[in-house]
Amino acid sequence: MNTALHPHAAHTGDGIELYPVWLRIWHWSNAFCFLVLIASGVSLHFAGSGVPLIPFNIARMVHNIFGFILILGYLIFVLTTLLGANGIHYRLRLEGLVGRLLRQAMFYGGGIFRGEPHPFPPTARSKFNPLQQVTYLAVMGAGVPLLILSGLLFFFPELAPERFLGMDGLWVVGVAHYLLGLFLIAFMLGHLYLATAGETVLGDFRKMIFGERAGEE
Repeated sequence: MNTALHPHAAHTGDGIELYPVWLRIWHWSNAFCFLVLIASGVSLHFAGSGVPLIPFNIARMVHNIFGFILILGYLIFVLTTLLGANGIHYRLRLEGLVGRLLRQAMFYGGGIFRGEPHPFPPTARSKFNPLQQVTYLAVMGAGVPLLILSGLLFFFPELAPERFLGMDGLWVVGVAHYLLGLFLIAFMLGHLYLATAGETVLGDFRKMIFGERAGEE
């Protein structure tokens, strides 16, 4: 293995830890944060229905607090990924990408139900399969930052544009925030389902609790 590619990797004679402790803590705290934001966001969105999950004033306070916790967690993730070993797993290799994406999609669409082996098992240099890598890049590189930006514009409405494409600027921000929230909820549901597609139903969940090592290259 080229250790220059893993300057801060946790590795022993048993291999490299693909999910170090900091990443597992971030993953589960981020998941909890999203669940709280979903519950409080739904309560705010349907506040006039008479049956909110959380009273409006409490939901607004909780949503704001956990929104800033999400921002802090995202900044920690970005910095540790850019400066540490985790960043190597997000380096997209464009050569042959379409073919690898199709191969992975065919596995999810049929091969997995026939008990075929995973076409791209995790390694020290790539713990994600091609579909995972592209999806995580889209979510962490675009979806979450846009959600954060729209949330900040809601929190500081004086910064939002007065008009956007002939419409009220804050209304556009609100719609964008809502749609981005739906997109990330869909991602979470898909993420939970595909997490059951490991070697065992709970295998990938155990990895994010106890970690997983891959042989050094």
